[in-house]
Amino acid sequence: MRGNTNRCIAAYGDDARENKAFVYYSQYFNRQCLPVPEVYAVSEDGLCYLQQDLGDTTLFDYIYDKKRNGGGFDADTVQLYRRVVADLARFQTVGRDIDYSYAYPRSDFDRQSIQWDLNYFKYYFLKLADIQFDEELLERDYKTFEDLLLSADTSFFMYRDFQPRNIMLTADGQLYYIDYQGGRRGAAQYDVASLLYSARSEMPEAIRQELLAHYMECRGFDDGGRRSFMEHFYHYALVRIMQAMGAYGYRGYIERKEHFIKSLPLAVSNLHTLCEAHPIGGAMPHLAQVLDEVCRKKPTFDPPPAQYSGRLNVKIYSFSYRKGLPVDDSGNGGGHVFDCRALPNPGRYEQFRAYTGKDRPVIEFLEREAEVARFLRNTEDVVAQSVVKYIERHFTSLMVSFGCTGGQHRSVYCAERMAEFVRQRFDCDVTLIHREQEQL
Repeated sequence: MRGNTNRCIAAYGDDARENKAFVYYSQYFNRQCLPVPEVYAVSEDGLCYLQQDLGDTTLFDYIYDKKRNGGGFDADTVQLYRRVVADLARFQTVGRDIDYSYAYPRSDFDRQSIQWDLNYFKYYFLKLADIQFDEELLERDYKTFEDLLLSADTSFFMYRDFQPRNIMLTADGQLYYIDYQGGRRGAAQYDVASLLYSARSEMPEAIRQELLAHYMECRGFDDGGRRSFMEHFYHYALVRIMQAMGAYGYRGYIERKEHFIKSLPLAVSNLHTLCEAHPIGGAMPHLAQVLDEVCRKKPTFDPPPAQYSGRLNVKIYSFSYRKGLPVDDSGNGGGHVFDCRALPNPGRYEQFRAYTGKDRPVIEFLEREAEVARFLRNTEDVVAQSVVKYIERHFTSLMVSFGCTGGQHRSVYCAERMAEFVRQRFDCDVTLIHREQEQL
């Protein structure tokens, strides 16, 4: 859209809470004179808004064009990154006064958020790449890793996805920042690592170190401040790389988006560089062993074909109806979809809102409800009938989906129980996907 003086973009999002977070952050950062798009108007239902048009050139596009023309990380590119680093320092510090009640989907990068990131790596990279690991030993090291990360100062605004695709470069050379609606309170190290270890940027290590030093200058650190920041920086760089590798596996292999698959070798290269220079040591021996195996094997995989061969794979989803039905990538039409919205809803109670259907308080709540048990028995009978016939007929794909309002409590719990039921009863493969949880 275009007016007399301004151009704008009409945006639609089907999650009003997410839109509300974007609008609030945009207004807050604009008041702090940070370069973010201006929001001109918001619809009454919160699903549509008009925002400033910043063009269509991202910092990633700029880097890609430079590489294509033989420029790479030349002096102009480094200078641009120095401006970005200075802006990041401002976002993090002025953001300490944000009202995080607007944050979406969580107010803090807390233990639960870290667990989601680490499990993303486990289930959508390690398992898909056939890297062997001991589940119990890895979970033990994950707990140690979480403790290390949370021992940092976590009082800053954490952008969450501060990378070149979310930085706009206008025709007159101005930088603007977008896609911060997932921002929350957390450690400053995370966003610095997100920028410097962005896989597709292929940033040389010498420039990475130069920009890291520039960031600490922008923050005004003395020697003690530098030591404190660096004590946790490489741990946050590691968790960010692991999260990205899980995301690439999920987006590339499960959602069949090829450009994510192409990013995996670059992420593995970043992991190798990091682990070689800053090994995690004896505190997390099994995680160190697993990462060493990843670096040694340098695994890659292609997106799966439309039709799988061999054993039946039962793919079980939890999802939010607000965001539509899960996409069927097998070509078979989507299978069974069960509506959990008639079941008692833990999300209506304040004490359960920070939990999911995988957490003990929610599990105990739902296990006390007779109608939940009856619902599960009925769905198990339906799914069992299909599984038996599909195996007999040598079919290779069955999709089972459980939906609720937010995709957090009831649908997650039911999908977990169904996955357990199918694994125990049948000789087939089971893939469990909590769609809304894995997009956080």
